[in-house]
Amino acid sequence: MNHKSKKLALTAAVALAMVSMGTGMAQAADAAPEAKPDNEISFNAAITSDYRYRAISQTRLKPALQGGADWVNNPTGFYAGVWGSTIKWIKDGGGDASVEVDVYGGKRGEIAPGVSYDVGFLAYIYPSNDLNPSANTREVYGQVGYGPATLKYSHSLSNLFGFADSKHSTYIDASVNQDLGDGYVLNLHVGRQKVKNSSFYSYTDWKVGVTKDLGFAALSLAYIDTNTENYLAPNGKKLGKAGAVLTLSKTF
Repeated sequence: MNHKSKKLALTAAVALAMVSMGTGMAQAADAAPEAKPDNEISFNAAITSDYRYRAISQTRLKPALQGGADWVNNPTGFYAGVWGSTIKWIKDGGGDASVEVDVYGGKRGEIAPGVSYDVGFLAYIYPSNDLNPSANTREVYGQVGYGPATLKYSHSLSNLFGFADSKHSTYIDASVNQDLGDGYVLNLHVGRQKVKNSSFYSYTDWKVGVTKDLGFAALSLAYIDTNTENYLAPNGKKLGKAGAVLTLSKTF
């Protein structure tokens, strides 16, 4: 039984005891929503068989270790976080960085009942990457959501991941994360990366996957593909080729 199930079982037992005592308070307890603290901090960790970002492998089709931390202010919807992953593509490109560090912040909430929004800023940092142009990238983004579906637009404020003269590159993507019941979630995604002044490296990507809540962690399996063969590792491997990615993650 996972933590959530244990909590529900305990709540039910307490309510039953209150009814048997004739207090009449069970209904009031059931009606009261669980209060969230104003500020919440969470941490996450994951191991994945291949770190794919916008469907392009960042690890030469090999595994990666990942982790991060998030803060959110519930009354306002403001949030900030940091996340990192091991990578290989910087060294493959002649640079000298083996990790990616993302720093981000923004605000999310509801436009109308059932319609969500999320706007923010994201910096991708590759410490001492030594590439020219630098691989460090800054983006702003905006997202709207309805039910399990989201539509997101990202716009680079700098050169995009080391591509020369690529400021104002864009990425637009649509995702659906549909609850299938019994801890399963269907993950669907399609996106279009446009690299400014470099149509050769622009491409479309898509994903079909499923995530299972195991209680102690989440396990996801996804089939990922693109329509480009122009992203290559030094050994000639196609970094955007179709493949299955398995990820085990934990938030705490």
